[in-house]
Amino acid sequence: MARIAYIALGSNLESPVQQLHWAFSQISLLPNTSLETQSSMYQSAAIGGPEGQPDYINAACKITTDLNSYTLLKHLQAIEHAAGRVRDVRWGPRTLDLDIIWIEHECSDDPILTLPHPRAHQRAFVVLPLLEIGADISLAGHDLAHWQVETSDQIIEIIG
Repeated sequence: MARIAYIALGSNLESPVQQLHWAFSQISLLPNTSLETQSSMYQSAAIGGPEGQPDYINAACKITTDLNSYTLLKHLQAIEHAAGRVRDVRWGPRTLDLDIIWIEHECSDDPILTLPHPRAHQRAFVVLPLLEIGADISLAGHDLAHWQVETSDQIIEIIG
């Protein structure tokens, strides 16, 4: 049975805008999955991680999928790997980051895949793209409009 899922995308290395366009195309090719809608792209400073990172370009998309959450995660990690993603520094610069934010009817405390994403609500670069595509979801006990207000001090710019 197909379920709705929301994925956050980010990149700050090697032509980030092109990385996200490519990632959307790869997500649309996933088996038993349909890319329903995607947000505009947003630019913001890196949060956490090493100092001096380039700004990130972020977006979000809504999919419907028959894949189970771990299979979806494996596919998204394969897309990251194909884009040259290296996982050597936590919150470090990256060519591509694909995070499952929320999957319909699923909650998990598994350290491999925690759902909903445990920090998504703290990040304007996740909240604003999700609001743009009409995500009607709850994160950390509140709707996205609540988290939009809570993250309003974070500088983020829509770039198209």
